[in-house]
Amino acid sequence: MTRRTYHRATEAERREDLIAATLDCIAEFGIQGATVRQIATRAGVTGGLIRHYFDGKDQMMQAAYRQLMTDMCAPAHAAVTDGPDARARLRSFITANLTPPVTDPRTLSLWAAFIGHIRIDPVFAAIHREHYLAFLKSLQTVLYDFFREKGAPLDAQDCRRHAIALNGIIDGLWLEGTLVADMFGESELSDTALIFVERLLGLSPGELAAADHT
Repeated sequence: MTRRTYHRATEAERREDLIAATLDCIAEFGIQGATVRQIATRAGVTGGLIRHYFDGKDQMMQAAYRQLMTDMCAPAHAAVTDGPDARARLRSFITANLTPPVTDPRTLSLWAAFIGHIRIDPVFAAIHREHYLAFLKSLQTVLYDFFREKGAPLDAQDCRRHAIALNGIIDGLWLEGTLVADMFGESELSDTALIFVERLLGLSPGELAAADHT
């Protein structure tokens, strides 16, 4: 196990380092196998310092899951405002969720380690729900803006239904592509998603999938 290099840091930085070390240990040993001692060693601190920031292992796992979900959703949230128009933002949203770092084997391993706790741990369930709803809201925002720019605005119910269905396409391709990443070309997953999202939304072929669109 690699020990992190010690440096004098702020309390916020130390907490971030501990969360990062927790994720590293979970990726290597799983939730059950990752011990507080291993996490302390990876972070380059003492067990006593860990207790200054976390009440115990459960709280560390919860903080690590929150960080994982934040990192996974960050590219999608950024896409909501990053683009010259709503079409570019919708395209960016889809692509961001089907390219690295979101489609990364380590990310999948961590997600798989945590996912079983959602049904049995109310705190994990609350964290998952919080990030799912935020993700869905971001997707609804880009869809609403896209159809408004097209001159065919969606009502709230249709926008939500489209977002749920589109999220299902993204999730399925993310899981498939991350499990067997070597079977797909660099942009094959995102290109496939764009084509089928066009069909789902009743768009013209190439309306999203074409890189340059006027």
